[in-house]
Amino acid sequence: MPITLANPDGLPKVDLYRQVAIATGSKLVFIAGQVARTADGGRVGEGDLAAQVEQCYLNLATALAEAGATFDDVVKLTVYLVDWAPENMPRFTEGVARASAKLGITAPVPPLTGIGVAALAEPDLLVEIEATAVID
Repeated sequence: MPITLANPDGLPKVDLYRQVAIATGSKLVFIAGQVARTADGGRVGEGDLAAQVEQCYLNLATALAEAGATFDDVVKLTVYLVDWAPENMPRFTEGVARASAKLGITAPVPPLTGIGVAALAEPDLLVEIEATAVID
């Protein structure tokens, strides 16, 4: 695997993700923000942040597979959350845990940036997640 995830001394230790990803692969994969939609465009988890996060991860896994990658190859996630508040964190982590269980993700989460936004492209969407991966 061309990626090492780390929480270096001198930076806060974050349980949810690692602060640094060191990538040595040669191919970059950029995945557009994924939302809570099925392949046929069906809505998933209207009003349910955990269900929407789970679907975003499942969609990311599909996109990664197209590039010959897995979540082990992800070096950065950016998460856009509508009307974010810290009390929403348990629902977010529940969605990540459910998707991780389905996808067999056991590695630590790579660096992650969460950004609170007023709205996304459609009014029922609560979250959008984009990823960058590095593969050989």
